[in-house]
Amino acid sequence: MKKGKSMVVMALVLAAVVGLSYYASLILSATRDKGDMAIPLGLDLSGGVSITYQIVDENPTEEDMSDTIYKLQRRVEGYSTESSVYQVGDDRITVEIPGVSDANKILEELGNPGTLEFTTEDGDTFMTGDQIKNAEVAVVEDLYGNKEYVVALTMTEEGAKIFAEVTEKNLGKCLPIIYDGEEISTPYVQSAITGGQAQISNIGSYDKANLLATQIRVGSLSLELQELESSVVGAQLGGQAIATSLKAAVIGLMLVMLFMSVMYRIPGVAASIALVSYTTIVIAILYLYEITLTLPGIAGIILGIGMAVDANVIVFSRIREEIEEGMSVLTSIKSGFQKAMSAILDGNITTFIAALVLIGMGSGTVKGFAYTLMIGILVSMFTAMVVTRYVLYALYGLGFQDEKYYGREKVQKSFEFIGRKGLFLGISILVISIGLIFMGINQVKGNGILNFGLDFVGGTSTTVEFNEDYTIEEIETNIIPEVAELIDSNNIQANKMETTTQVTIKTPALSLEQRDAINELLVNKFGASENSIQCQNISSLISEEMRLDAVVAVIVSCICMLIYIWVRFSDIRFATSAIVALVHDVLVVIGVYAVLRISVGSTFIACILTIVGYSINDTIVIFDRIRENLAPVKGEHTPEVLREVANRSLTQTLSRSIHTSITTFIMVLMLFILGVASIREFALPLMAGLICGAYSSVCVATQIWYILKVKFPTREEEE
Repeated sequence: MKKGKSMVVMALVLAAVVGLSYYASLILSATRDKGDMAIPLGLDLSGGVSITYQIVDENPTEEDMSDTIYKLQRRVEGYSTESSVYQVGDDRITVEIPGVSDANKILEELGNPGTLEFTTEDGDTFMTGDQIKNAEVAVVEDLYGNKEYVVALTMTEEGAKIFAEVTEKNLGKCLPIIYDGEEISTPYVQSAITGGQAQISNIGSYDKANLLATQIRVGSLSLELQELESSVVGAQLGGQAIATSLKAAVIGLMLVMLFMSVMYRIPGVAASIALVSYTTIVIAILYLYEITLTLPGIAGIILGIGMAVDANVIVFSRIREEIEEGMSVLTSIKSGFQKAMSAILDGNITTFIAALVLIGMGSGTVKGFAYTLMIGILVSMFTAMVVTRYVLYALYGLGFQDEKYYGREKVQKSFEFIGRKGLFLGISILVISIGLIFMGINQVKGNGILNFGLDFVGGTSTTVEFNEDYTIEEIETNIIPEVAELIDSNNIQANKMETTTQVTIKTPALSLEQRDAINELLVNKFGASENSIQCQNISSLISEEMRLDAVVAVIVSCICMLIYIWVRFSDIRFATSAIVALVHDVLVVIGVYAVLRISVGSTFIACILTIVGYSINDTIVIFDRIRENLAPVKGEHTPEVLREVANRSLTQTLSRSIHTSITTFIMVLMLFILGVASIREFALPLMAGLICGAYSSVCVATQIWYILKVKFPTREEEE
């Protein structure tokens, strides 16, 4: 690239970075101050609307309650993927929707969930809302290119069969939809509808289509609900959590940029510019697409930063290797990007597949994490392969052409990784065993194998009116620690009702003595109104169905990743080894939760998913180098050759694994050091997982691959 062109490219890139940085600063400022340009935040970071419904049906069964909670959870995800729905007492359900403040508007849009019926023109009901799986707004075009808003219906297997039969018999007729006794739509049957997919057209505006879709969704509940009360609640973690998280992110980002610049010189400077681009673009996307951000979402962004750095490190290591081989700097830059492309694509595509599955099959926290992860992957690919590339070429054109600005990857003697496989695998078995032993000890003591939080097991909700208007920070700093000491548990959440002095404190299930002790504390020490204190049992904030969704989504993700790796590497032994390493990391992290008795809540799911994404990406990069080094020795895969190739590949990628782990670890460490208590509780197991993920990629995955390759050769390899 000529000097003049290089100056233009650098000027454009820097102008874009400055503009994006300014735009991102406006968004972050608005988010902190709850302005118009704020990123939607979850209940843990921002607060929102809380609505309590009374069950109209008498003596609802446990099955109907569970079914209603799950379906209502899926309905309110239209407002935010981070919404919570849980049972209060025997016959009430509370819905908490983050990032909104107009309870009346939500109630008007959500309506009172009730009965939904599909009838014939003569008024005979042939289908109810239970046979509708989902209803959402879609846009279609006619033959002339005119756009129209429709409501797309997805039915259950039973509903699809019924709908096909009825529509075939009622061609040219209307099939009215009745919601709570009122006709809300009269769709016209143009043809028999099979396959369980249908569209309601001729609705009009988007608002009308959205209202109809919402009514159909909320009308498919098993129980009839009636609004009992609604209120606006404050953030569970308080404004301090946002401030400290932003501070930690800025400091962490600066340290990562400094590390990259010192370790990789001019390429490190290019990576730093790309990293700023990555961060500002992600912030802009979160705001523009109104994606709710919570602690799990922050985990997805951190993983994205790690993958963005990793892509750059892979490229820079390749550039140094090419320079060491005697190539010119310019040729090395070109070759570096070309040779790094395979590893970067495989690692990102594998994780992207997992994100897509989680979005499609997950719910709640899982889906929120997956959205931010997917955004992070796409943006990191763009910044690493486009921004870094053009900045690096521009810097070269501006005069940074001497190899001293880029460094050499010195050829090192291969370290004996495979020969120490027994030691490495022994360490892994020992660490996992310690976790399992602690789970057993915890179970014997009656504490449960893990310290399951409110999100998983429910507990007691204590609502109290104070004589003083405490802030959520004051509640978390002064009141919560004393409550925690009384009940011997830190597993506590607090919500403050906006414009009131009312506070809701959620704790594990309390005995009568513990309730009395808390009431006495709140009245005598903190000036609570004794008559205002109300205690009720609450169900888990994450329903059984949502937990099952998460487990199924993770399993399907792993299967999809296994298939992709199998196809991409043409060897199931690579795929099997990667999955074994992934399971290893999950078991270790669960062990950390068991040993340290860290509360297992919604952030636990995000932590596990982050480790899964990080581990698989790290392993894929090493496997890509093994595949490359195996190519020249095709047909000569003796144990000695495989051992030499594995050791050489691990040695070649070791510095990259260490550097990527350090930069990702720095980001989480800053959250741990500067964050509030709840954030530190989230960051600690995440740090353990990052260390474990780096260890398993180097010391477990390749060793398992070697064992499988030697013990289970293919027919071609045996010949």
